[in-house]
Amino acid sequence: MNIKALFAMQKELDAKIERQHGLENENLIQRKTLALLVELGELANETRCFKFWSKKAASERSIILEEYVDGIHFILSLGLEHQYESQTSLKHMKDSKETDLTHQFLMVYDAVSLFDKSPDLQAYLTVFGEYLYLGQLLGFAPKEIEQAYLLKNEINHERQQQGY
Repeated sequence: MNIKALFAMQKELDAKIERQHGLENENLIQRKTLALLVELGELANETRCFKFWSKKAASERSIILEEYVDGIHFILSLGLEHQYESQTSLKHMKDSKETDLTHQFLMVYDAVSLFDKSPDLQAYLTVFGEYLYLGQLLGFAPKEIEQAYLLKNEINHERQQQGY
């Protein structure tokens, strides 16, 4: 996965959104943090991993992947807000033996909450690492995530052109 290329694409999309919505001088960190948590909840909902009361199957893999890359967009965007893009690489990412999906969702929520309270580089790398590990548990390969991000980034640009 080419993190630097993803940051560059996210930077372009963020600039377009901010320009089109007159947000160039706004601090969007809290809104982006909440958006990330909402996207994480939407992802969990599609996996249904926590729904012990239901026998309904998880959504199709493609839907789960699309929800997953929505989170990648906001993680990258938060990294840009804090100017961490040049300090972020896959070598910082988590290596774990955790296999419980529900627990990993909670680990990501905790990491985002800690980052919100103390937005230093290590906290950011923890968020990114926990999220990438969640993707691994979901069965997504880095190249697959990158390709899905590229597609969703293109869709997001089109949405902005259409007044989304």
